[in-house]
Amino acid sequence: MRIAVCIKQVPMVAAMKFDTESRTIVRDGVPTEVSAFDVRAMLRAVELKQQLGGEVVVVTMGPPQAVDALAECLALGGDRAIHLCDRAFAGSDTLATARALAAALRREAFDLILCGRNSVDAETGQVGPEIAELLDLPQATGARSLEIDAERRVAIVERETDAGIETLEAPLPAVVTAGEDLAPERFTTQAERDAAKQKPIVELSAADLSLDDSAVGAGGSPTWVLGLESAEDERAREVLPSEDLDAAVDAAVERLLAAGLFGEWKVELKAPAISSSGGGDARAGKSTLVVAESAGGAIRRVTFELIGRARQLADDHGGSVDVLLAGDAPASAIDALAQSGADRLLVCEHPGLPQSTEPHAAILSAVIERESPSLVLLGATSFGRDVAPRVAGRLGLGLTGEAIDLTVDEEGRVLQHKPAFGGSVVALIASRTVPEMATVRPGMLSATSADAADAEVVRLDIPVPEDRVRIFAQTTDAGGVADLEGAEVVVGFGKGIGDASQLPVVEELAELVGGVLCTTRDVTDEGWVAKQYQVGMTGRAIAPRIYIAIALRGAFEHMVGTRRSGLILGINRSPKSPLIKNCDVGIVGDWAVVVPKLIEKLRAAKEGVVTADS
Repeated sequence: MRIAVCIKQVPMVAAMKFDTESRTIVRDGVPTEVSAFDVRAMLRAVELKQQLGGEVVVVTMGPPQAVDALAECLALGGDRAIHLCDRAFAGSDTLATARALAAALRREAFDLILCGRNSVDAETGQVGPEIAELLDLPQATGARSLEIDAERRVAIVERETDAGIETLEAPLPAVVTAGEDLAPERFTTQAERDAAKQKPIVELSAADLSLDDSAVGAGGSPTWVLGLESAEDERAREVLPSEDLDAAVDAAVERLLAAGLFGEWKVELKAPAISSSGGGDARAGKSTLVVAESAGGAIRRVTFELIGRARQLADDHGGSVDVLLAGDAPASAIDALAQSGADRLLVCEHPGLPQSTEPHAAILSAVIERESPSLVLLGATSFGRDVAPRVAGRLGLGLTGEAIDLTVDEEGRVLQHKPAFGGSVVALIASRTVPEMATVRPGMLSATSADAADAEVVRLDIPVPEDRVRIFAQTTDAGGVADLEGAEVVVGFGKGIGDASQLPVVEELAELVGGVLCTTRDVTDEGWVAKQYQVGMTGRAIAPRIYIAIALRGAFEHMVGTRRSGLILGINRSPKSPLIKNCDVGIVGDWAVVVPKLIEKLRAAKEGVVTADS
């Protein structure tokens, strides 16, 4: 087995600082490391080499100091390294980076190419799928387990999706991206670091790879960063007096009832920070294509959120809205989308076609070439994260992943607002290509209204290629996913509750208020609940009327996923916690004391409402 592992040297996110005056990231003195998901890929590659024989080749593109990252990976067990180092590579976006890496990988016959699921600084998750497209290889993303059947020459991958767990197999050679559970973490010894100094590192330039300025670097990058914004979220930040917890809980219950809990909602969702200024006639006549996605047989809420924003763009600046529905196209889905605010519904029906990557990438690519939209939007879901980069790689398009806002500038460009560096800043990204392309996080935009006129339904006959990846097992929790995305009340909890044995108390509160549970990454890492209920930068986004956050720290990585919540009640024992500092109403106290009191007071209030109504 010859395995290539693509890695990236990144700054330690915890040490990054944002200068609000200059609106720049302060990098001086910030240490670097190998991106965490890349380390998992590297460790699994070494395990596979030990099982099957062969070699592991580490590949990176970066400045001269990136050789330190290569040395670290060689110490972990890599056999040799390739360093793409040339000023011509400076300023490369994801597609330009993928082009350079693909050119290097194409020089050798690798059986398996591993990448991290995403880098911890840019958090795009695009390079792996774009490499797969450029090399015409099958892909499997976010692997939590990876085995190789050497006799059949297939990779068997178990991965997490938005709805559950999926097991698939892909013929070799293939590209697989690593999730956080792919291999156990370990650290190098001094002996391993000394031995790594004797292992070869080959440096390659753009000329060595026959790449010119039109393919790599700033000149070959279809996207670029126009500027950076602070990622602070505005909240009321009312901290209730903690000297008397009974009084604090009473006050919190009053705030919840005033917001409409157990009655008619009086609190509005936080509007996305979207500006409709600018653009004007520059967008007149331009169309937006929204790619519909389903879960459990129903159209996902994020699709209607994207249509709503596309409709707003068209109404404010001119143009039209098309929606693409590919694969299964039941009458219920067609009816829902036809009344969603779109001008046209493009239906490419292939009954029984799963939401797998290559067939849907082929369909979307064909529709883009046929319809020539100016903007293409997909949800930043497991489906959208797989399909969009392959389409971008195939058509040479600029793509922004994981956007949380969309704005229009004076030139009529749609700017994508994307969190970066662990969410400490939001980058404004523009594209040089037509169409512009973005995936948008669910829960970040307002869903379209349901009283729109029926769209014109256009049937398309687009053949699909045979899918090289075979999905042979799925466990889903589509109902739970749908509940979380559309929930009016969400109750979140963190590791501060102690352990999983305390969950019944949190569940009792959620049931009382008619809410669903969510949590943070450190909890899902412990396995207390499925990762599908993780909210934040590496999880889902939610938009409830009320979010009750219990015993969690409230770091931006989590809170960015709750930014559209109408009212946030935070409970934490530390007055200095980010949660207490950035919620609407905060109670400082031990959750084990506060929550039972909250349950008691809310139950009494609910019974009072029911009695009054009867």
